[in-house]
Amino acid sequence: MVESIQEITVVAEALSSPVRVKILKMLCEKEWYVYELAKALGISRQLLYLHLKKLEKANLVESELRLEPNDPRAKKYYRAKPFKFVVDNETIKNLKEV
Repeated sequence: MVESIQEITVVAEALSSPVRVKILKMLCEKEWYVYELAKALGISRQLLYLHLKKLEKANLVESELRLEPNDPRAKKYYRAKPFKFVVDNETIKNLKEV
């Protein structure tokens, strides 16, 4: 639940890109390793990280570094966090100006 003008602005900005909405949709279906997600989307990992950073800032996704057997490198996995947003007249009226 968003409580301030700043929070709703960050969420709205995160959801303002069709690519970020698609990423969020994919992360709602399952968690993804960054390399696989970038490949599935057809974008570079650098661009994907920029999109994921905005989604993380909005508290919509989270990441986890994992070490896997027989692989010396840590892999970063992303998943959607549980969220529910309702934006109506009452929500906007009650936003704090912090």
